[in-house]
Amino acid sequence: MFKNIIDNFENYICRILLVAFTSILFMQIIAREIFDHSISWSEESAVYLFVWFVFFGASRAIRIEAHNRIDFQYKYLPKKVVAIFKILAELSWLLFNLYFFYLCYDFVFNKMNLYWKSQTLGIPMKMIYMIMPIAFLLMTLRHIQINLKKIIQRCTTSSCIKNNQAKEMI
Repeated sequence: MFKNIIDNFENYICRILLVAFTSILFMQIIAREIFDHSISWSEESAVYLFVWFVFFGASRAIRIEAHNRIDFQYKYLPKKVVAIFKILAELSWLLFNLYFFYLCYDFVFNKMNLYWKSQTLGIPMKMIYMIMPIAFLLMTLRHIQINLKKIIQRCTTSSCIKNNQAKEMI
């Protein structure tokens, strides 16, 4: 049960955010078209929820390996070179996520003014921007999780490790 929640954490959050921002936008449309009244906070909150949805979705895409990759050039290279390039690509992506986590963390916790507030909602912008370090940390953790899983699968299928504990970890 706990493993299922951890494995699908971003999926659950994305579902909640999707329902929330589409419901808010639907209410806004109904209010404008039928009641000739505008809900002042709806558009701003829908935008913020959508941004959070996108960042959690990026982490989910790493979890299910749905990010696009360009790999046609590997057809023309020897397998050892392809393996090296794939490792370098994964390490580059991991370092990119770690670096952006650092930048986002520094921005949100050290450079943002505590008194900056959103225009309509009046929420501190620090709360809105908090998604950036959270998302890059989640993406980093998911990236490590997926690559460890690949390594363990390779080792168990190529008989690097022949005990049942490694197979149970997969």
